[in-house]
Amino acid sequence: MRISLDPEQCYGSGDCVHRAPSVFTKVDGLGAVIPGREHDVDAPRVREAAEGCPSAAITITRADTEEARG
Repeated sequence: MRISLDPEQCYGSGDCVHRAPSVFTKVDGLGAVIPGREHDVDAPRVREAAEGCPSAAITITRADTEEARG
């Protein structure tokens, strides 16, 4: 599984950073996945961050290419 965050969809609420700071950060005011943490789907609160993203910018892609959007 892989975590991605669409910077064009993100409006910078920072919810992801507050929910899962070990996986998400802010770059130029927008959310971003910390390099090297793209596969930390099982990290505490990552799914919660995806589901709670107010702009639905976080995507968790499964190995079978099925997508689950937050």
